[in-house]
Amino acid sequence: MSRATSRIATPDDGGAVRLIRVIGIGAGHPDQVTVEAIAAMRSVDFFITADKGGHDPLLAAREALLTRHLDVVPPVVAVRDPERDRTTSSTTTATDYDRAVIDWHDARAEVFERAILDHEGDVGFLVWGDPAFYDSTIRIVEKVLARGKVEAVWDVIPGISSLQMLAARHRIVLHGIGQPILVTTGRRLREAVEAGADNILVMLNARLELTGLEEWQIWWGTNLGTKDERLVNGAVGDVLDQILTQRAEVKSVAGWVMDVYLLRKP
Repeated sequence: MSRATSRIATPDDGGAVRLIRVIGIGAGHPDQVTVEAIAAMRSVDFFITADKGGHDPLLAAREALLTRHLDVVPPVVAVRDPERDRTTSSTTTATDYDRAVIDWHDARAEVFERAILDHEGDVGFLVWGDPAFYDSTIRIVEKVLARGKVEAVWDVIPGISSLQMLAARHRIVLHGIGQPILVTTGRRLREAVEAGADNILVMLNARLELTGLEEWQIWWGTNLGTKDERLVNGAVGDVLDQILTQRAEVKSVAGWVMDVYLLRKP
């Protein structure tokens, strides 16, 4: 299959410019990559991905996905992911945490910029789930372009998010009739509960801290769409130990855990 046209002419420059594509690749199952995402993957000359060092199972998973959907896989440029400051002193307050993340984004923008400049053609970034949900790629591309050395236009291709997968796997609607839903992180869950939220989707969980929520209903899933997918639901007090066991087992087998859950106050 021939590669799709990948150059975009813009009115202000009168010619072809580099294209950067931020591509949502779904929560894990290769069959849930959209037709639009596959077309975008076929349109670029190379991909850039962050290498966290050692045996990175997520890097291998991205390469397997490309092999599944592309007749000819373009080069995958793995750049060493800069270390993020995770010390207690740098993450005590929300301001400290935000600053640590922004510094990390700045460092990522620098290494991604170098990778783009070192290679010719259009570039793709493969993003788990949907790029709009708790992912840094859009912000980093903005930073790269703001630095002024890379001349490009860019677009974003949505993907199936873990939030959608969670609802589908548990066969639930994520909110009550006409009711709101709050999406937050594990780090800020307690803040959401104290503010009165009673229907909460939680992502980015370094750990599960659900003390005091034993009567709440939970629908939990991890590594959704992969062969290591696990699902648990019930009252938190009844199923938390089961969730922790499943979480540890998946981490030992897959090498990574991406879990998401819905909490609903009874």
